[in-house]
Amino acid sequence: MKKNELKEKLHEIIFEADTPAGKLFDVVLLIAILLSVIIVMLESVPEYSKLYGRYFNIAEWVFTIIFTIEYLLRLYSVYKPMKYATSFFGIVDLLSILPSYLSLIFAGTHSLMVIRGLRLLRVFRIFKLANFLNEGEVIVKALKASRAKIMVFIIFILIMVSIFGSLMYLVEGQTNSGFDSIPRSVYWAIVTLTTVGYGDISPQTTLGQFIASIIMIAGYAVIAVPTGIVTNELFVSKKNSKVSTQSCRYCSLEGQDPDAIYCKHCGEKLND
Repeated sequence: MKKNELKEKLHEIIFEADTPAGKLFDVVLLIAILLSVIIVMLESVPEYSKLYGRYFNIAEWVFTIIFTIEYLLRLYSVYKPMKYATSFFGIVDLLSILPSYLSLIFAGTHSLMVIRGLRLLRVFRIFKLANFLNEGEVIVKALKASRAKIMVFIIFILIMVSIFGSLMYLVEGQTNSGFDSIPRSVYWAIVTLTTVGYGDISPQTTLGQFIASIIMIAGYAVIAVPTGIVTNELFVSKKNSKVSTQSCRYCSLEGQDPDAIYCKHCGEKLND
């Protein structure tokens, strides 16, 4: 088998789920990822670590070697390795194996291997759940389309909590209720406006309690605003076309249109 043919075959198996071999590869990989995350979690339990620590360590290194080989194969099977290496999943794949090697130098870093759990996101393309892919793309586009409105909303909230925080400092600052500075009062305003209500700071004066009541009621209205913004954009974005599990060999972009001949990101031809 020629080099390019080998790369093509590896790319089809590793990156795509349209073939039985590709689906099998990704299912086995998902199981390995899940098991490795479970092992890291179990190792953090003192009782299990004391009894099975040696076996956990061996299993961690077995999975690390497997994921290292898989990562190198991913880099080899794409035409532009740096594109994949700097993509979201490329960075996650690298971070999932680095802690094991870093643990040889810095103690305790192996616990960071739980980041492997992020790789379970691949399940949406592995089982060809087209509906999940479509809905995921709709949500991403809706968030992008509404980012300006959301930014304006966040700025408004920051101004609002700054005003109410400063006001509460003036009203409650002379009491022992905890409003001993403007930043701390702004913190209270944020906690109250978001309806979290930790209760570590509370107003004591009648005027302060009245202002707090206004902020609490406003909190419910504030929560509805970003929901309405995104929901509106979701409704508009719902007409997006379907996507497939096909991955570009040049830029590693996943989720191409089913009838696409060229990558919608880099313009390179998807299939020869």
